[in-house]
Amino acid sequence: MSTLTFKNSQGALIVIPTVAATRVKNEFGAILDKATHGGAVAVTRHNKPKAVLVSYQEFESLVQLRSRNLDNLGAEFDDLLDRLQSPKAKKAMDAAFNDSSAKLGRSAVKAARKGR
Repeated sequence: MSTLTFKNSQGALIVIPTVAATRVKNEFGAILDKATHGGAVAVTRHNKPKAVLVSYQEFESLVQLRSRNLDNLGAEFDDLLDRLQSPKAKKAMDAAFNDSSAKLGRSAVKAARKGR
């Protein structure tokens, strides 16, 4: 039996066994037990991964992780939007649009040096 390497919901690198789709069809109960106890089993067709059978616990972890990531992105976007609409940000944008190209260039160089 060959293996497939991937990162699980906690970000840990794990190796999962691969099983041919024909074998899954013929031995589903045993393959299901393997996925339930091992976390996952990759299903292959013509030696290429086509699907992954995961335990319900691993599935729940993946769904919760994805949900938290979307919630975090929404909060980050809202925070950024608030900062961009502040009086200080509006003043800075007005100044940037009214500055000469030479002054903008100097500011860009200064900001790039700060980021090092």
